[in-house]
Amino acid sequence: MKKRYTSLILAAAISAAALVGCGGAGNQTSASSQAAGQESAQNAAETGELSGEITFWHSFTQGPRLETIQKAADKFMAENPGVKINIETFSWNDFYTKWTTGLASGNVPDMSTALPAQVAEMINVDALTPINDLIDDIGRDKFAPAAIAEGTMEDNNYSLPLYRHAHVMWIRQDLLEENGLEVPATWDELYETAKTLTKDGVYGLSFPCGTNDFQATFFLDFYVRSGGGSLLTEDLKADITSDLAIEGINYWVKVYNDCSPKDSINFDVLDQATLYYQGKTAFDFNSGFQISGVAANSPDLLQYVDCYPIPKISAGDETQGIMTTNTPMVVWKASKHPEICKAFMKTLYDEETYVEFLHATPVGMLPAIKGIADTESYKDDETIQQFTHAEEVLTAAADIGTAFGYEHGPNVQAGIMQNNHVIEEMFQDIITNGTDVETAAKTAEDKLNALFETAE
Repeated sequence: MKKRYTSLILAAAISAAALVGCGGAGNQTSASSQAAGQESAQNAAETGELSGEITFWHSFTQGPRLETIQKAADKFMAENPGVKINIETFSWNDFYTKWTTGLASGNVPDMSTALPAQVAEMINVDALTPINDLIDDIGRDKFAPAAIAEGTMEDNNYSLPLYRHAHVMWIRQDLLEENGLEVPATWDELYETAKTLTKDGVYGLSFPCGTNDFQATFFLDFYVRSGGGSLLTEDLKADITSDLAIEGINYWVKVYNDCSPKDSINFDVLDQATLYYQGKTAFDFNSGFQISGVAANSPDLLQYVDCYPIPKISAGDETQGIMTTNTPMVVWKASKHPEICKAFMKTLYDEETYVEFLHATPVGMLPAIKGIADTESYKDDETIQQFTHAEEVLTAAADIGTAFGYEHGPNVQAGIMQNNHVIEEMFQDIITNGTDVETAAKTAEDKLNALFETAE
C-alpha cells in the first residue's frame, strides 16, 4: 500500500482549515464543490454549451508566453460566449506559497500550471480531479508515458504536460576559442576551464545558493545524478552523506571559491541566469530559456551561445538521465466547472495555438506531444533554425531524464527537499561559517529526514 504524505506547509494549511471549519465544514465545502462540478458537467453535456466562470493560475510571467495564453483564452471565450476565464500569474516560488496556504481558505483556482513535485503533493492532499478522459480525448499515445506517469496515482491521471525542457550545460563558444579551450566533458575539466576563464570581468561558472530558491539543490543533484546516484534512497530517505554527494558538495564549494562571484551565495534562478544573459559567465546550467534571455539582454553574443550535455565524472562513464521538467496543467477538485477547464486545456494543443505558444520561447519550450516538432509550422522559426544543435542536445536530455527526485518514481519527498531549501542552507553554512562538509551534510540529511517523517 502506498503511503500518503503532506508537506509541512500543507499540514499547517489543513490544520488551519479544520479549526476554521469547526466540525468538518471544510469537507462539506469540498463535497459541495464536487457536486456542483458534476452538475455543471452534466448540464453542459445535455445542452452542448459551456457556461460558467473559471480562474486559471499560471507561472508564465514572461511577456510572450503570458500573451499567447491570454490570446488562447480570449479565442476560447469568443467561441464560447457563456464562459469567462480569469487569468492570474505567479512566479513558481510564489505559486507554491499561494496554493499551499490557499488550501486552508479554499482560495485555489479551477485550473493551473504546476511543477511535477508539486503535483505529487496536490494529489496526496486530494486537491485535484482526475483527467484521464481529457488525456484520452486528446490522444494518450501522443504523450510520453513517463510524462503522464509523473502525475499518476492508482491508475488516475491528474496532470497533463504542456511542454517540456531539460537542464544542460550552456557555454560561450567565443571564450573557449579565444583561450584555445575545448568544451569540457567531465566535471574536473569544467572546473579547470571555468577557473581559466575567470578573468577580465567574466566568471567561469557561478554557483547559486540563495535560500529563497532551489538552485543549489539542483546543482548538487546534477553532479550526483551524473554519477548514477540520487539525493534520495530507494526507500525515499534523504541521502546527502553518500560518498558521491559529499564529493559533489566539495566540488561546488570549490567552484564557488575559485570561479564564482561571491554574492552568488544569495542568488536565485533569475540572478544566476542574468549573469549568463549579460555575458558575465562562461558556463551555466539551465534549460533552453537561456537563448531568449541572451537574445533580450546581449543579442550580439547570441551567435556564441550553445549547449552540451551535463558533464560526467569520468569521460567513459555511462550517460545518465538528469533533470527533465514536463511542465503540467491540473484541474482542481474544488472547481465548479471542470468541464470548462478540460475543454480549454484541449484547445491549447490545437496546432496553430500550440505552435504559437512554443514559439513564444523557441527551444526553451520543447513540444510535449509527438509530431509537432516535425511540422513545417513549428520549424518555421529563426531561433529554432539557428539552434538546431542545442535543440538536439535538449531533446536527447529530455528523453532520458526524470523530474527532480523522481529516479525512484513520483514521490512527495522530492517536493519537500526542493521547496524547503535545506541544501541551500547547508551550502551557506559551509561557505559562511566554515562548517565541516561532512558535519553540515549530516545536519542537512537529518533535517530533511525529520521533515519527511513529520509530514508523513
